[in-house]
Amino acid sequence: MRAQKTTGTKIELRVRRALHARGYRYRVNRRLLPDHAFRGDIVWSGRRVVVFLDGCFWHGCPVHGTEPKSNRAWWKAKLEGNQERDRRVDDLLRQRGWTVLRFWEHDDPAAIVEAIVQCLQTGETEQ
Repeated sequence: MRAQKTTGTKIELRVRRALHARGYRYRVNRRLLPDHAFRGDIVWSGRRVVVFLDGCFWHGCPVHGTEPKSNRAWWKAKLEGNQERDRRVDDLLRQRGWTVLRFWEHDDPAAIVEAIVQCLQTGETEQ
């Protein structure tokens, strides 16, 4: 599992390049709260907006998420734990005034960028 990328995935690079081309500047892989270790994929600290681009396997995508054939019990617990952690992180950040945007790695990068820009310009989300 150590070989899995935590930042700089294909979807992250495509979204970041498109945002940068549109003039948006951001932080990457930024720790969000000093008392917690979790990090956002794309972060605007001043605006309190964070984007998570979740991998289908690791975060249990309902469309593309799969369960490995060996050691099923361990993987099931691992993947369910990841989903539970995602929900806890979202709730905690929202309680502390952050806008949380989550997308799947299979989502269209152009649509992701449009949703992010909409949020940044209006402060509203349609997720």
